[in-house]
Amino acid sequence: MSYPLYVAFIWHQHQPLYKSRTGTTDAPGQYRLPWVRLHGTKDYLDLVLLLEDYPKLHQTVNLVPSLILQLEDYIAGTAIDPYLAAALTSSDQLSRQQQEFIIEHFFDANHHTLIDPHPRYSQLYHMRQEKGAVWCLENWTDQDYGDLLAWHNLAWIDPLFWDDPEIEQWLKQGQNFSLSDRQRIFSKQKEILSRIIPQHKKMQEAGQLEVITSPYTHPILPLLADTNAGQRAVPNMALPQQRFQWSEDIPRHLSKAREMYKERFGCAPRGLWPSEQSVSPEILPYIAQQGFEWICSDEAVLGNSINHFFHRNEAGNVSEPELIYRPYRLETPDGPLSIVFRDHRLSDLIGFTYGSMEPKQAATDLVGHLDAIARSLKHRQPGGGSSLEQPWLVTIALDGENCWEYYEKDGIPFLKSLYQTLSNESNIKLVTVSEFIEQFPPTEILPAQQLHSGSWVDGSFTTWIGDPAKNRAWDLLTTARQTLANHPEATEENNPEVWEALYAAEGSDWFWWFGEGHSSNQDAMFDQLFREHLAAIYQALNEPVPPNVKQAVEIHALRGDHRPESFIHPIINGWGDEQDWDQAGRIEIGGARGTMHRSSAVQRLWYGVNHLNFFLRLDFKAGVQPGKDIPGELHLLWFYPERTMHNSPAPLAEVPDESPLNYMFHHHLGINLLTQSCWLKEAAEHHQWSARVSRAQVAFEECLEVAVPWADLHIEPDFPLHLVVVLADNGIFRSYIPENALIPIQVP
Repeated sequence: MSYPLYVAFIWHQHQPLYKSRTGTTDAPGQYRLPWVRLHGTKDYLDLVLLLEDYPKLHQTVNLVPSLILQLEDYIAGTAIDPYLAAALTSSDQLSRQQQEFIIEHFFDANHHTLIDPHPRYSQLYHMRQEKGAVWCLENWTDQDYGDLLAWHNLAWIDPLFWDDPEIEQWLKQGQNFSLSDRQRIFSKQKEILSRIIPQHKKMQEAGQLEVITSPYTHPILPLLADTNAGQRAVPNMALPQQRFQWSEDIPRHLSKAREMYKERFGCAPRGLWPSEQSVSPEILPYIAQQGFEWICSDEAVLGNSINHFFHRNEAGNVSEPELIYRPYRLETPDGPLSIVFRDHRLSDLIGFTYGSMEPKQAATDLVGHLDAIARSLKHRQPGGGSSLEQPWLVTIALDGENCWEYYEKDGIPFLKSLYQTLSNESNIKLVTVSEFIEQFPPTEILPAQQLHSGSWVDGSFTTWIGDPAKNRAWDLLTTARQTLANHPEATEENNPEVWEALYAAEGSDWFWWFGEGHSSNQDAMFDQLFREHLAAIYQALNEPVPPNVKQAVEIHALRGDHRPESFIHPIINGWGDEQDWDQAGRIEIGGARGTMHRSSAVQRLWYGVNHLNFFLRLDFKAGVQPGKDIPGELHLLWFYPERTMHNSPAPLAEVPDESPLNYMFHHHLGINLLTQSCWLKEAAEHHQWSARVSRAQVAFEECLEVAVPWADLHIEPDFPLHLVVVLADNGIFRSYIPENALIPIQVP
């Protein structure tokens, strides 16, 4: 019998609890941030409405309970956030504090896709960028504020709804919005929000969708069981001073999620998305006890569980597909659980890379990867064959809300192209996870105690524990949890407030933003929200709030040197757009490293990656001219540690015989800063260099921006390499950056 290649898409829809539960503010119970409302109008409904037009395609959507609760608050009109409060205030009644808040935060969006397409919104954005916040505060009119308040909400309404007569009229109007307009826009938001749950329920009942759930407030279950679990993947991890061990909270989170789901969907959930795809042997019995049939995690967790590293070829496809593209069975004392492991790279291509590609090209690329997987599986069958002789399941699982902000028209052209192609493709079949498991129960057993303790991020928990700031947060949570345990009379029946506050504080998101690794324009607010949830625990118990709960977990100052925090997609035009490079790594050069560098014309170096390119940016002192104030050439030299290949010394004259300049390199990209032309060389035999074709992009205006395709370097994914940046004149060495160091890069 022959089979198609089965593919399960799982979209993860989640927001943490933004509602403050303390009574210490002037607006108790106020929502601090607007992301449930804004993502609700842009990302949750349209994703499944688009799918409905392609009935052959089945998918899975995870709706996290904390998201559902907040959607329902907005629909009921009981939720108000500072952004909404400002939008519903007459422009001439805005306080000075509100005006400052609006100028700072009402452009918190990707300006390429959400701001620039709308002329009036773009005008206000570039006014702030070019003239500064202080100028806007002193010169903006009431109408400027009124239009910005309207556009901040309009821009987040998904293009799928732009044919609505009212929305169409507002978009055509463009400016001169009144308070009445903004009130009607909010009513339209609530109307869209009110359709989300019913649409998911309808499509699940029709069989095209499977809706699953997560633990109640999205906690990291393995860390609730024992924070020492962090050391299983990283044995030398620094742990919090106090050990958090409250495994009894796990069934509470699971039971609340299950009951919420049954109330809204009229049936029990079959699948569970463990928060951050984090799993451990200890949490499995609790999941099975609650009646869940399957869970999902990441390929890194599978790799660590079976002691196997998933190698990929230059195209990014797994070399051992039969290990990952199948469900496994976990045996627990309370019955078996199925587990599927996502293809990390395919998921990340949608989440972080395809948004920067032409939509049809991106869709074709994804289908090409699926075709390549099918060919590989056929080739590895005994005797080969022209069709698949057993059912295989490719799992693509990712955040279903944040990535679309970087796509043209919120991803609609990409998804339509992808869905149409897959609808016409008979050799690929999209299924829900439960459909596949029901038809093809897993036969491969993964011993439960062999399951790795880790998450989708590097197969570890380092994103949520181990950093000093993250550990301080855990210590605060542990103390608060012990305080609740000291009040056995405070049950969920007679004191629900204290338990709701605890559940909120146990959510994963607060720990995500603390410390190194991730940062946003709202770091201080996430810090505040976490501590407000903790404070609410003490208040509900009539206990004094400890002083350290009233103090910020960390100082949210401007960051200095740091590694890349996420994939980046800069437009290479030489202008150094701040949003484009916000998540890049940064190294301070001029004025930051002592006397020697204070005269450096290079002030700062930025670097980052996505699945297509390596990116480099150099910021120079204002007004510098290549060939006059700085050397006329830039040379990038790539060093590949622990790799057997041809290597050659730097092809420059007068290079100092010192580390790392005297290393042997494999690739060399030369850039003429005057002409902005470039040339690529690859090391050959006998320490020679051979010319290679390059599609690198170079632009030099206010700064130098460079993009080098990975395809030029012929490097497999998941490979580490290092880079040194050299300034030269006519091939003669002048200086290099960063001094006494190499820039570390991980090929994604």
